[in-house]
Amino acid sequence: MSEDLVNDIKDAITPINDPHMGISIVEMGIVQDITVDGDQAEIILKPTNPGCMSITRIAADAKIRAESVEGIEKAIITVEGHAMAESINEMINR
Repeated sequence: MSEDLVNDIKDAITPINDPHMGISIVEMGIVQDITVDGDQAEIILKPTNPGCMSITRIAADAKIRAESVEGIEKAIITVEGHAMAESINEMINR
């Protein structure tokens, strides 16, 4: 069941493109991992640039899309490898 939800989340966030490259964040490898525990998902994002100005928008979009997947009540987004990761994570997961 959780593997199906992981695939559903991946499908839901695949249309999110890196605004600079115009390529899916999944294809670019920005999405490092997706895990599901019950009705909660965790998505780990790692931008290609530690100063990427678009990662906040990408993270917000990923959260919204993941939480739209049937069976997922809450999505926790964890940004890694960014200069502002701690602040972004706090803001996105309020």
